[in-house]
Amino acid sequence: MGNLVAIVGRPNVGKSTLFNRLTKTRHAIVSDVAGTTRDRQYGKCEWNGREFSVVDTGGWVVNSDDVFEGAIRDQVKIATEEADLVLFLVDVQTGVTDLDSDVAQILRRSKLPVILVSNKTDNNEQQYYAADFYALGLGDPVCVSALSGFGTGDLLDMVLDKLPKEGSDDLDVNIPRFAVVGRPNVGKSSIINAFIGEERNIVTDIAGTTRDSIYTRYDKFGFDFYLVDTAGIRRKNKVSEDLEFYSVMRSIRSIENSDVCILMIDATRGIEAQDMNIFQLIQKNNKSLVVVVNKWDLVEDKSQAVIKTFENAIRERMAPFTDFPIIFASALTKQRIFKVLETAKEVYLNRKVRIGTSKLNEVMLPIIEATPPPSIKGKYIKIKYCTQVPDTQIPTFIFYANLPQYVKEPYKRFIENQIREHWKLTGSPINVFVRSK
Repeated sequence: MGNLVAIVGRPNVGKSTLFNRLTKTRHAIVSDVAGTTRDRQYGKCEWNGREFSVVDTGGWVVNSDDVFEGAIRDQVKIATEEADLVLFLVDVQTGVTDLDSDVAQILRRSKLPVILVSNKTDNNEQQYYAADFYALGLGDPVCVSALSGFGTGDLLDMVLDKLPKEGSDDLDVNIPRFAVVGRPNVGKSSIINAFIGEERNIVTDIAGTTRDSIYTRYDKFGFDFYLVDTAGIRRKNKVSEDLEFYSVMRSIRSIENSDVCILMIDATRGIEAQDMNIFQLIQKNNKSLVVVVNKWDLVEDKSQAVIKTFENAIRERMAPFTDFPIIFASALTKQRIFKVLETAKEVYLNRKVRIGTSKLNEVMLPIIEATPPPSIKGKYIKIKYCTQVPDTQIPTFIFYANLPQYVKEPYKRFIENQIREHWKLTGSPINVFVRSK
């Protein structure tokens, strides 16, 4: 179970710089997929063998020129509800501002562990100015310079110290976890209720170790899985302002704690930017995907042509990953609800597909020979052998080549598509690596 750390503070105190500094160690793994918006607002940080997620709230303030203080206050409130720890960034060169005092007041009320970070401390003299921040009533300011990295190691030690220790889940590892995600009012609770029905006795609630993931064991009709339910547990105050930020903060945990994400889209509204944000979180965490178009009962024209257009629109927006099932359902009338569960189970099993090495080479090598990687600077790239790595989280394939550095993204995608055409990996992300022989 991951911990979640939120970086808050007014504009231009260096939230993004600190975010990049904390998550930088993983650049090799987290790829910036082209065309993803707000890509840098969510990432993972690893320190001393522990990993936690970091969210930079700064990227969510609507056009940063007119930063309205209301939006920042709302974000801080959401952050205190969803995170395990808050890093409150202030700027030692400007000192305490009114907005800093407002934010501090929200944080003091929240009972959440807060670390006060005095950023832009670039020399010793400025460390003395940091004493002004005692006025915020949040304890000792920690002096750092996110830009140069000064003090960030000590800061990370404090973060690990204050994060709740990982408890052990009483969950069976071999049972898949399904999470229902989507933006507010798309029908997540309704579909969960439709799955579970009124027979509550079949369902046992197991509280997760983090404070808001509840696992519901579902064991009937030949299914056995956990539903990760994070919605509707603490709806203290409906945040009307910043629904997008709210739904992303809400989704992070359920996505991280699941194997298969059931992403719900509203049939009456089509795909929106917010759906894309959640989809990107699913991709970044390498989770399997089933898309459910809910409220299908409200659509008047249900002809094949309409379905086809809708499907194509969804796949186009989510490209290059297009190999996932789309189900048109209605939580209200229970239409195709069962199909959603069947599909989620299939997609989960697709993650576990093992392809024998000889079979993989027998199919893939002739394809690669027929369409080799484009030669670069007159050098021909030869791929001689491929294999699937055993026991990985998602199906992972290694292709051995003489000049791996010249095999570019589009060609890897071509390989991936060929693998998908010959083996059933629908809904599951896959990794393709090219290495030297």
